[in-house]
Amino acid sequence: MATNKKTKESEKVHLIGIGGSGMSALAVLLRESGWQVTGTDANPSNLFSAHLEKNKILFYKKYSKNNIPKNVDLVIVGNNAPFSAEVNPETRQAVRSGVKIQSMPEALAELSKNKENIVVVGSSGKSTCATLIAWCLTQVKKPARHASQGDAGGGDPSYFIGALPFDLKNSSHLGKDREFVLEGDEYTSSKTDKCSKFLHFDPSSVLLTSAQHDHINAFPTEKSYKMPYKKFVAKIPKNGLFVYSLEGKNNKEIATCAECKIVSYALENTSPRLIRLGRKKPDWYAENIKCDIQPSFDLMHKGKKVAKIKTKLLGKHNLENIIGAGALLLEKKKITPEVFAQAIASFHGIKNRLELKTKDSAVPVYEGFGSSYEKAKAFFNTLRLHFPKRRLIAVFEPYAFSWRNRKFLKWYKDIFNNVNEVIMLSATSHGKKAKDQLTSAEIWREVKKYKNIHTVNNEKEGLKILEKIVKKDDVIALVSSGLLFGLTNSAPKLIEKKFPA
Repeated sequence: MATNKKTKESEKVHLIGIGGSGMSALAVLLRESGWQVTGTDANPSNLFSAHLEKNKILFYKKYSKNNIPKNVDLVIVGNNAPFSAEVNPETRQAVRSGVKIQSMPEALAELSKNKENIVVVGSSGKSTCATLIAWCLTQVKKPARHASQGDAGGGDPSYFIGALPFDLKNSSHLGKDREFVLEGDEYTSSKTDKCSKFLHFDPSSVLLTSAQHDHINAFPTEKSYKMPYKKFVAKIPKNGLFVYSLEGKNNKEIATCAECKIVSYALENTSPRLIRLGRKKPDWYAENIKCDIQPSFDLMHKGKKVAKIKTKLLGKHNLENIIGAGALLLEKKKITPEVFAQAIASFHGIKNRLELKTKDSAVPVYEGFGSSYEKAKAFFNTLRLHFPKRRLIAVFEPYAFSWRNRKFLKWYKDIFNNVNEVIMLSATSHGKKAKDQLTSAEIWREVKKYKNIHTVNNEKEGLKILEKIVKKDDVIALVSSGLLFGLTNSAPKLIEKKFPA
């Protein structure tokens, strides 16, 4: 794939499964690179469909061989799209035509070639950290003196993020600066390529948040989950940088594979967990933490105060994300402490990550991405921290593979310990190929031990329960990596109507 800007008679690329977070972001990058972009997705996300429409990228909602343009130069097949030629007529047409076929990470690797790749990886927090780094780089204004090296003066990095930021125009952008910020996913690249997506990238710097065992359908054991991380960290050149959370699961072990400069960070210098684990003190950490309406802390580096940080982001996990992003940017001297502090103060986060869904209501409704125990727990803990006197109502959907896997039934043991009322949605089957799936009945039996648990099968039932149980001093958490049967849209509307500010 050529990465230079193309002419109006540019080459054509068609994306099969264009309607997800990664493929829609790739589509925008290809469009900016000059490609004529089309795509198809029979089950696109409403959020990312709107993103494609905003960028005027043509896509179809039914697979057909006629959707692929004549004389197409490249076909990219997404991991969530039906790949089998017997099932998908577009795949069948592409294979028969002999056109070049790539996976999403293969195409992204070519677009990021010859760039200074800053890659954020981990089982949680990587979308937020990648967005933080990209946003901070857009706030840098450097003299235009490196144009020959691809630097147009600063403030214009490339980035690829698997979520939609509030502050950036899109989830991806092909900039003129040397830096390319990539959210690196450990999941498999495609139906035929079981290599982790991030292994296709050539990193200059890497930020690792955590390596908590996840995606059990692809990585049945914790050992198999850690392996791609170890391989990826080993790819960092000796003059590169590896930044990792000292508190992240398996991070210390993975760090031993790095042959470059290694920097650690944590929320606090001497947290109970670090003491319990007998770990060294982090290089970067926070002091004087205040979790008010506008959280703040002193960013510290080896005992020295670097900057006073104020943020709109809620939750101690987000404070740690800020520290990690700061550690990488400041160690690489990509930004001054003053500009970093200013950038963080103006940062609003990303959609579906602690996103306030009610605009005019006495009862706030927040949406969070709950694809794993780690993410859901952080969501609940955050709302408890910032709303200590309110009842916490959770609307929860066990959508992700891991929440449905029998091995992770243990996640339900304490996930709702700090929640006052739970509306538990039934689990959508992921098909026969998904191994050891729990049924809704099995999950519901496991959570029956919690008080005030309500099980529902559809949107209507969920709204009925919400209307019955919610009080004026509550706070509501919508938790899923899916669509909650439509409750992500209808629940906030109901609450705004019933509890106006």
